Amino acid sequence: MVGKPPQRRKPKDLAGYLDALSRPVFQSGMNWRVIDAKWDGIRDAFANFDPATVADFGPQEIQRLLSDTRVVRSKAKIEATIDNAQAVIELDAEFGGFDRYLRTHGSFEETVADLKRQFRYIGDSGAYHFLYVVNRPVPPHEEWFAASRRTGGARRASRRAPKKPRSRSAA
Repeated sequence: MVGKPPQRRKPKDLAGYLDALSRPVFQSGMNWRVIDAKWDGIRDAFANFDPATVADFGPQEIQRLLSDTRVVRSKAKIEATIDNAQAVIELDAEFGGFDRYLRTHGSFEETVADLKRQFRYIGDSGAYHFLYVVNRPVPPHEEWFAASRRTGGARRASRRAPKKPRSRSAA
């Protein structure tokens, strides 16, 4: 993490989890300061990350977001956020709570591996950032970063594991 560490707190609802999960999606490949500056607008454009609302976004909403200057206008990131909203809803239902889902893994590494399988545009750094922000146990950043550099090739290859297919309504 560069700069001041983000605030850590357990989200009160699914929207809080989707918000925390979406930030690394939009930060991927971009300067974090740009995303920080745009975040309130992104949050507003995505209905405050209400998962049910975002999961129902269809082609019209995608086009609206692609023309919204408050948003990083990447179709891949927008579609990933919509698919991730559906995944949050599904995991919440399957495990009786999204926090319960996060607690089902035996270790930080297992949690990261499953986040990368379940969610689009989430890699090692995005998973670390998400877990840190939602106040889940993470190793010290410097230690984790050094280890991830040593095993980078294997970690990048594992990121290409197939994602769970998500259905998107054709609204």
